[in-house]
Parts: sequence; structure tokens; C-alpha cells
Amino acid sequence: MFGLIRLPILLLIAFIVGVFFERSNQREACAAQGKWQDGLCVTTEGPNE
Repeated sequence: MFGLIRLPILLLIAFIVGVFFERSNQREACAAQGKWQDGLCVTTEGPNE
């Protein structure tokens, strides 16, 4: 019975950790192109420049 309760809890924890991991990767990638502001990457250059 405990296994049925433990599985969704562990899946939720793994999902949340994955979201924070990806946000961290996006923040690092943004540092090379622009600046991170309010959860978005703001670049100073246009795509065709």
C-alpha cells in the first residue's frame, strides 16, 4: 500500500527537480546572449543582426 502512495510523490519530486534543472540551464545559456529578467531572456540584439 505504501508503494502506491510513494510512487506519485517520487514522480512529483523528480518532475520539480527537472524543472529547476532546466531553468538553471536556460539561465546559463541566456547569460551568453542577453540578460535574465523576470523569468525571460532579454536579448539586446535582433535575430537578423
